This record gives sequence, C-alpha cells and structure tokens, in this order.
Amino acid sequence: MSKMIGVDVGGTFTDVFLLDEATGTATVAKVPTTRPDQSGGFLDGIGQKVDDLSTVAAVVHGTTAGTNALLERKGAKIGVITTHGLRDVLEMRRRDRPRTWGLRGDFAPVVPRNLRLEVPERTLADGTIRTPVDLGAVKAAAQQLIDEGCLAVAILFANAYANAENEAKAVATIRAMWPNDHVSCSSEILPEIREFERFSTTALNAYLQPEVSGYINRLDQALTKGGFGGEFMIVQSNGGVMGTDTACRLPIRTA
Repeated sequence: MSKMIGVDVGGTFTDVFLLDEATGTATVAKVPTTRPDQSGGFLDGIGQKVDDLSTVAAVVHGTTAGTNALLERKGAKIGVITTHGLRDVLEMRRRDRPRTWGLRGDFAPVVPRNLRLEVPERTLADGTIRTPVDLGAVKAAAQQLIDEGCLAVAILFANAYANAENEAKAVATIRAMWPNDHVSCSSEILPEIREFERFSTTALNAYLQPEVSGYINRLDQALTKGGFGGEFMIVQSNGGVMGTDTACRLPIRTA
C-alpha cells in the first residue's frame, strides 16, 4: 500500500489528491459535490484515480459537513438535561438582547424550550456538592426525550468543570438507557468555567453528532466494501487529523 489520498469536499466541487509514494507522482481530480449526501462525490472522485482501494494506505478527508449542518440548521432533534433553574442559559446567552429590560431576545437556540429539561442537583463553584443528583429524575427526563424522538442528548450541569461527580453519574445513567451513542457530557466536551460557553458547545456537539457521524460512517463502510484497509482520517479545524471514531464523537471539531 503505497498510495495516499486527500479529499476536500466543498460546496460546489470535491477535490481529490493522490500521492503514489512508490513512483513519487501526484495527480488530482475534481468532481461535482453531491447534495445533500456529499459521500457520492467523495467516492466518485476517488474512483476516478484509484481502481483498487487495497493499494491505498491512508485517506485524509476535509469536510464542512458539520459547519453546513449548523449554518443551515439541519442538525438532529436533540434534548438537554440540565440543573434545575438553568434550562434557559442557551437562550439568554450573555444577556445580549435587543431591549434594555427583560430577559428574552430574538435568538432561537438549537434546542427548543420544551426539550430542555431540568433535574434536581447542584454543585457549587468551588466544587462542593450541595445537592446530589436525583438519578430517578434523570431517568425520567431521558425517557421523556426518547419518547419525544430525540436522536441525541446533552447533559449540562452547573459548575461541572469544578467537580464532574454529579454530571458523571447522570451521564452513566443516561448512556445505559439511551438507544445510541449520542450522549454529550459538558465536563467531557469543554471542562472550563462559564456556563453559556460550556453549555452551548456541548449542545452543538449533540446537535451535529448524528449528522456527521452518519456521514462518516457511510464513507467508512463504502471504503471498506471497496477493499480499503488503511487509515481513514478526518481533518480538524486546527489543522491536525483524527481517526473516524473520534470524529464521530466530536463532530464540531471537524473543519
């Protein structure tokens, strides 16, 4: 396996770069991007340059699938389970509102209010647990979101960056009953101070995860079916790469 392939999917065209290390040659191909499923153009472009995928050592893919889904508001139907009293953090943001008085603005978060559920629990800013998490309420909230047809859930607890114990217990409970792997935990995604930043980042992770992971899994399966046995990597927005397992869990980091 002496060949490496780079694929960049854009809004109009999909570009393919093939490097044959055995001969030291490089070639390119350009094909129309297929919408709404970009995997069609991806596979078509590779097929124009390689007949036998078993000769390919690595495929590196840059995609805006996550960015596009966010900008077009085409992410998954998701729910939020949060600390009692904090269901509106995603909507209030940093209190940037068009009028001086009042708490509400004109921003619509990716999770509607009826799918943002509260449970009893409280961790203080110094990490002290004031109220242990009510796991019975967590189970009931998770089941309500499942019954509502949510494909993913974000768990957003107050001050979980300082002490993740309550959040970790809730996440373990939810993951044991959630029908898929799309359970996003704020202390895992962004364990840093400030509730809105942590909450919004984790909510977007849940919102994009089903879309991006489905896209990547379709590509992975198609490549494997074609005989590909090398590494399939996704370009991150910081310029690095990651394996597809990680990309399916952290889609918002894809470029």
